Amino acid sequence: MTESSEQKVRIDKWLWAARFFKTRSMAKEAVEGGKVQYNGQRCKPGKTVDLGATLQIRQGWVDKVVTVAGLSDRRQNATLAQQLYEETEESRIEREKKVAERRAERESQPVPFRRPNKRDRRLIHRFKDQRND
Repeated sequence: MTESSEQKVRIDKWLWAARFFKTRSMAKEAVEGGKVQYNGQRCKPGKTVDLGATLQIRQGWVDKVVTVAGLSDRRQNATLAQQLYEETEESRIEREKKVAERRAERESQPVPFRRPNKRDRRLIHRFKDQRND
């Protein structure tokens, strides 16, 4: 992890080094798809990251707002990667709240005791067809 003011790191490389995405190409696709915002603005994968910048990152169901605390273009172990950013307190609380809501929602849904067999699937399709008519 290098914290020199002269170092320039692309945002897709930084996201990969900070272990938000498994591969650099996945990080690039997320930036291009608008899943990552740099200081509240959409950006390109070649955007250079500055210390203190705010990133909003959406990964599946999870939204994170982090502040850049360090620069690195090399992927290292997870403890060093966590030193590259600081998640805001509001973001952490909101993320944990949404996880709890999803968990409660999943627990409230009935769990099927088995997978439907061929006869069950036919009945399900017949029922759906009747509702669409």
